[in-house]
Amino acid sequence: MKFCGDCGAPVELRVPAGDDRARYTCRACGRIHYQNPKLVVGCLAEYGERVLLCRRAIEPRLGLWTLPAGFMENGETVEEAAIRETAEEANARVEIVSLFSVVSLPHISQVYMLFRARLLDEDFGPGHETMDTRLFTEQEVPWQDLAFPSISHTLIRYFEDRPTGEFGLHSATIRHRGHRAGQ
Repeated sequence: MKFCGDCGAPVELRVPAGDDRARYTCRACGRIHYQNPKLVVGCLAEYGERVLLCRRAIEPRLGLWTLPAGFMENGETVEEAAIRETAEEANARVEIVSLFSVVSLPHISQVYMLFRARLLDEDFGPGHETMDTRLFTEQEVPWQDLAFPSISHTLIRYFEDRPTGEFGLHSATIRHRGHRAGQ
């Protein structure tokens, strides 16, 4: 960031009074420009013994599989965003069951919030960011071709919980690709 979004004057990176970290602060009007993590929300959509995965048609991780998820928009609840992203990426209709997984990725300033959801029917297909959509059993999941560690974490926990039918809330921190803590 080089200029203030309010007055257009140059900003500088400094620790504002009463704060504990450097923030972009306008030299002229004094506005502090906070930069906070982005929320990525989506659904682990269940249909019988299978879950819905999308094969990415965009970067990053083009061609790899993921749960339908994306960035939350202003003015949405997390549930609305998860339903919207599932509709956009998989043309699927879902009903939210419960929050299932919260994964922090501090190295890229993102937090994933993934909901268990019921897929309402088998009428789904690729959206504009997806090249393929399919339902997978645990044995069919393309584990080596999953796009993101947050998705691997979520699917592993889901299939661990499923035999008992008791689904907990799973939280993790992934500090960099392949390293997981706080599980």
